[in-house]
Amino acid sequence: MTSGKAAIVTGAGSGIGRSVALAFLKHGYRVALAGRRKDRLEQTAKDSGELERSLVVPADVTDAKSVQALFAAAKERFGRLDVLFNNAGIGTPGSVMLEDLTLEQWQAVVNTNLTGMFLCTQEAFRIMKAQSPRGGRIINNGSISAHAPRPNSAPYTSTKHAVTGLTKSTALDGRKYDIACGQIDIGNARTDLAARMANGVPQANGQIAVEPLMDVEQVGAAVLHMANLPLETNVQFMTIMATKMPFLGRG
Repeated sequence: MTSGKAAIVTGAGSGIGRSVALAFLKHGYRVALAGRRKDRLEQTAKDSGELERSLVVPADVTDAKSVQALFAAAKERFGRLDVLFNNAGIGTPGSVMLEDLTLEQWQAVVNTNLTGMFLCTQEAFRIMKAQSPRGGRIINNGSISAHAPRPNSAPYTSTKHAVTGLTKSTALDGRKYDIACGQIDIGNARTDLAARMANGVPQANGQIAVEPLMDVEQVGAAVLHMANLPLETNVQFMTIMATKMPFLGRG
């Protein structure tokens, strides 16, 4: 299957970003793989078997100049930008209580999860509104935390709630440029980051419980579905999760 579309995926060296980048490349996209670790980005490109359609761009989404360089490199290589998957994100250790978080810890999460996503969105707008055919699609990685927090997750949860606001504003402001924006909220995908859930994680009632996980490839397939829709159609919000994870109900 050949798409021919051009995409940027942030945080493409591991986890959800890697899964989405591989799904895009498998289905004919030309993909700029962005992230802080060049070796991991190169491994994603190698594992895809599509080196000719991959562009490895080490980048820090918290740095405006780095973001500008990323989008400039993608435009130079591909000539246009059809899809941005805003995925790069970090959290704080779950063992640190809210009152013990440092200002630096708080700001690091805000800078990556929210400001970084905003900077990438700005650059995507600048390319998408000026290209021909005009427009494109931005998909933001939210989280189940955009709906309900885990214990000791104030910075991460706050930014993911804010991402929802950014998604709505982007969707509205993008209409005049034929730019669609949607959000995918993901719960318990099997990645290195989520592997600890198989051993038990803190619950709202203070207990430690093992939580079910789903195959991260299903996330890649879901984002690919959103990306492949025609621009007159938008998945505004999608929640994909391990069916039996403790999200719905009382905890």
